[in-house]
Amino acid sequence: AKEKPHEGEVVACGTGFQLKDGRRVALDVKPGDKILYGKYSGSEVELGDGNYLVLRESEILAVLG
Repeated sequence: AKEKPHEGEVVACGTGFQLKDGRRVALDVKPGDKILYGKYSGSEVELGDGNYLVLRESEILAVLG
């Protein structure tokens, strides 16, 4: 059975990831972007009064804008 992807908005991003040779690669998403992600992607976290989903960039299926 196919699961429909979920839609969300990027609230915050890290600085990217570091390659083995020490160079840093910037992320392709930025705060405010609308994204699609799989139903079982990421880890849910509760911070303050909100619930957030922490995803790796590789878990993002599409950037909608």
